[in-house]
Amino acid sequence: MQRRFGQVLIPGLAVLLAVAGCTSGAEKDGDGRDGGKQSSSGAQQGDGRAVSPLKNPDGTKPGLAPITTKADRAAAERIIDQLLTKGRGPRTGYERDKFGYAWMDTADGVPLARNGCDTRNDLLRRDGQRLRFRSGSDCVVVAMTLHDPYTGKTIEWRKEEAAEVQIDHVVPLSYSWQMGSSRWSKSKREQLANDVLNLIPVEGRANSAKGDSGPASWLPPSTSIRCAYAARFAQVALKYELPVTAADQQMMRRQCGG
Repeated sequence: MQRRFGQVLIPGLAVLLAVAGCTSGAEKDGDGRDGGKQSSSGAQQGDGRAVSPLKNPDGTKPGLAPITTKADRAAAERIIDQLLTKGRGPRTGYERDKFGYAWMDTADGVPLARNGCDTRNDLLRRDGQRLRFRSGSDCVVVAMTLHDPYTGKTIEWRKEEAAEVQIDHVVPLSYSWQMGSSRWSKSKREQLANDVLNLIPVEGRANSAKGDSGPASWLPPSTSIRCAYAARFAQVALKYELPVTAADQQMMRRQCGG
């Protein structure tokens, strides 16, 4: 089966992207929350395929590469500066089901929708290396090697140990609810929940530690990736016209030197 990555435009980013640098791409993997063994060999190093968020505005390219140059960090900061701010509202009424069932393939309006493979497996296929699929399937990943950008670890994952790799919503769904998605249509919430721009396979423990925190309360353990994480958080918020808290914006600026 052939799959084509879709393209999604993020308002206000075109000029900024023209000045951004990049690193090279990444591979693909499948299923959602999956597990495996960790290796220290990849600590604090990319997998050679991960792409800077500045060169990956629709999220279809693999991984999350560090933003390192002065020019790129300034470009990331300009993205962050576009965000609107407001106070975080109550969590009242939030339920995961209000964003559609987990990893649906039918959330129209986002890349990779309706390609015959659920969102979780799309993400594993995108970011994983040395993929092994379930017999008879080119979708369901049962084993892979994953470089986790949040911790810098390389994880040798097997489906039998599913919880070792989880799919992180960069902008958590509960966070979005408190910042305004409670008033969205269900179809727009389904887009946010399944948009590959907002999704990264990472170490399960790191994802669990994050919960529904914004950047002021949680940042990836690997300091080298924090500016890239802040830029990606801002990209998602801008695309969906979500404000962030003033404390979150301030922390995001700080990661990129502001």
